[in-house]
Amino acid sequence: MAGFKGTREAFAQALIDAAAQDDSIMFVSPDSLKAMRATKFAELHPDQYVEVGIAEQGAVDTAAGLAACGLKPVVGTYAGFMTMRACEQMRTFVAYPDLNVKFVGINSGLLGGEREGVTHQFYEDLGILSNIPNFTIFTPADAAQTYHAVRKALEIEGPVYVRAGSGREADVFDLDVPFSMDGITVLKEYGQDTLLLSSGFVLDRVLAAAEMLEKEGIHVTVGDVNILYGKNTEKLLKVISAFDRIVTVEDHNVNGGLGAYISKLVCEHEPKKVTRIGLTTFGESGPAKELADYYGFSPENISNTVKNGLK
Repeated sequence: MAGFKGTREAFAQALIDAAAQDDSIMFVSPDSLKAMRATKFAELHPDQYVEVGIAEQGAVDTAAGLAACGLKPVVGTYAGFMTMRACEQMRTFVAYPDLNVKFVGINSGLLGGEREGVTHQFYEDLGILSNIPNFTIFTPADAAQTYHAVRKALEIEGPVYVRAGSGREADVFDLDVPFSMDGITVLKEYGQDTLLLSSGFVLDRVLAAAEMLEKEGIHVTVGDVNILYGKNTEKLLKVISAFDRIVTVEDHNVNGGLGAYISKLVCEHEPKKVTRIGLTTFGESGPAKELADYYGFSPENISNTVKNGLK
């Protein structure tokens, strides 16, 4: 398996590889073939490709019908067009009957703002879906993990949402590292001053902050939380239990995503201090790195947040 330019390309390759082994897999496109980098899929598997045009609600309904007939449909398009415009269809016609439909939402978070700005930046998708029963929510940290997340989504039953990006994501994981169904992967264990938890495409920044803190004598542990509101929380709770202070970092609104999830877990199991780094406003247009820094995801700001919590 070769490297990927970004999470969209990783999604397309995962779909191609899976469809070559399973002819029940279908890609349902609401005029998103090029956006999803899936043109090659349509060429290789024309009988497994359904184009509905610019009609996200129709795409979800089509996928629901295919799933009801025993097929494995995947709907892929911009995250907000899916979770907002077709929210009712995702809820009522897929999640309520618990159908085996997979969703891949691209341009999640701020990093796609260089091209299209706020209309194509989506940082509410996780909050929306976390309120809908039966959904499994995957938040892979980079392209390699997105490939494995899509393959894993196709292996399990029921509705799954895979959060993908814009192509400006930094590579963190080696290509051969599987997508962990434990819900968390611990990447650095410098110490127990603070637990730094990341979700999605800011993991490289969180790791950089951990390195900065280590040089200053502050010893933190970094974990990648790749499943939100999951049914299997055993390992995540075990990791959390060893720390008094937790800082969560996510390219999503502070409500409904990683920070809310971790706050819920500690309130229900073992109360402790949780500080959330995330979005509280709309984003704006600009280069990915500058936007991430401006909205609080710089390693320096993450590091300072940890230090302020220790005072």
